[in-house]
Amino acid sequence: MTMPEPAALSPARLARLHDVLAGHVHRGAVSGAVALVERRGQLHLDTVGHHALDGAQPMRPDSLFRIASVTKPITAVAGLMLVEDCVFGLDDPVDELLPELADRRVLRRLDGPLEDTVPAERPITVRDLFTFQLGYGVVLAEPDSLPIQRAWSQRRLGGTGPPRPARFPAADEWLRRLGELPLMHQPGERWMYDTGADVLGVLIARATGQPLETVLRRRIFEPLGMPDTGFSVPADQLSRLVTSYDTDPDNGVLSIFDGVSDSEWLAPTFASGAGGLVSTAADLAAFGRMMLNEGRYPGGRLLSRPTVRALLLDQLSPAQKAASHPQVWGFGHCGWGLGLSVVNHWQPGRPGGFGWDGGLGTSWYFDPAEDLLGVLLTQSTFTSPSGPAILRDFWTCAYAAIAD
Repeated sequence: MTMPEPAALSPARLARLHDVLAGHVHRGAVSGAVALVERRGQLHLDTVGHHALDGAQPMRPDSLFRIASVTKPITAVAGLMLVEDCVFGLDDPVDELLPELADRRVLRRLDGPLEDTVPAERPITVRDLFTFQLGYGVVLAEPDSLPIQRAWSQRRLGGTGPPRPARFPAADEWLRRLGELPLMHQPGERWMYDTGADVLGVLIARATGQPLETVLRRRIFEPLGMPDTGFSVPADQLSRLVTSYDTDPDNGVLSIFDGVSDSEWLAPTFASGAGGLVSTAADLAAFGRMMLNEGRYPGGRLLSRPTVRALLLDQLSPAQKAASHPQVWGFGHCGWGLGLSVVNHWQPGRPGGFGWDGGLGTSWYFDPAEDLLGVLLTQSTFTSPSGPAILRDFWTCAYAAIAD
């Protein structure tokens, strides 16, 4: 007699996951959530709560979320596809395609005047964009307390808070303004969050002669069957877009960050490779499935196996991690590959494996050792880089649901 295949996920534990997420909705931490856990072909997709605090529309499996920094691994895959096409190499200087970033000057001190600079010791390379070591990025200091921060804000360069795709200049103008500023650190000196992915998005557009959204759609979204992922929301799909909320860090009270009828994602001016995409749980699962399969998908292959494995290698040295606020970014237990986090060992609330979170309330990771993929989509902003309790509880329950 043929024995049935053992379950990949425990039904009882998945029911517990639903109850835990519903508890966060009941307590008002989030308006709703979509959760997806997949293992060895068994897919669990669940919804709790509503699109908005008014409770008028229940959350749907195909609800649209602003995925924020979960955009970064998708941009990285597009960039690596161009590396495999020999459009550019990882260690090529970016100067030819991005002349705005050639012949850089570097601040002598991060808190110093913009004129107090030294020459860059080497050009910025393509690899620096993937690994966030180009010398630009998020400064962990009180907003606008340093001259470089004030200059950054005046030029509307982003990267200092939640994505605002309708408030930034178009890509070429954005890069021109960025090029007016000195680097904050020498190229390769340390990891600095966010800006590398936006510059990579501009590089991809320049190298292909196409808008970033066109490249992502043709090279990734269409092959993988991700019809709902893009930098804007079509008017006829607005009923699927959730309201996005700011979370007060002191009391947890939610206030509207981005609505629906007036959403910034209706007519974005900047296609942010760092945080601009809207997507669904099913679309992100398709992308994660390709990564779990080392670049393969049912219709072929997006990336070669060696490229995927290189993407997942920790690119940061101990010295770079120590210089990059490890207590904030979690570098005590993780590293950074070519565009995503590399988690060295599992901790409660953090899976092993690879992925990243989005500050508007999203999380996407995959764990090849467990053949596990998880997606959590909420619409409440993070109040710290470590994320809210619902994120920790989702991943704890997802791992607890492993049936063998």
